Amino acid sequence: MMKFTPVAIAAVIALASGAAIRAQEVAKPGPEHEMLKKMEGNWTTVMKAAGKEFKGNVEYKMGLGGLWLCGKLESECPLGSFTGMSHDTYDAKKGKYVSIWIDSQSTTPMMMEGTCDKEKKTITLMGEGPGMDGKMTKAKGVWHMLDDNHMMYSMYMGDSKEPMFTVDYMRK
Repeated sequence: MMKFTPVAIAAVIALASGAAIRAQEVAKPGPEHEMLKKMEGNWTTVMKAAGKEFKGNVEYKMGLGGLWLCGKLESECPLGSFTGMSHDTYDAKKGKYVSIWIDSQSTTPMMMEGTCDKEKKTITLMGEGPGMDGKMTKAKGVWHMLDDNHMMYSMYMGDSKEPMFTVDYMRK
């Protein structure tokens, strides 16, 4: 019977791990990430919801090797003071934009993915997140890149044809 020493076992594991690491492709920013990078900077926001307007500010920065657009929003909303964080990227393996949203009024993230219509300068994302009742519901987010200094976002929940809210972004 053959005996394996701990050193021999460690060497086999190291060789196998090295091969697996080399087989993985390291993600690199592409043209889709350049589109997200155009959103970097400081913006003022006006959210329209429930027949009212709520002002805020958001800062976007590309992070994690230029793969993720990371945003932090400080605003008022119908339920009071509001802080949210977004993380957006392009997943080349899926061929889709991916968005994760977390905020100060929920412990459940909203996760969406979708595509870009370059002609219309629009990114449309579909997914699900917590509804007003706290239960998971379908969600649709639409970004309209109007120009380098102005963009609009509309959020639709459930099967609604009308947005639950819209946000107007103006670059500072």
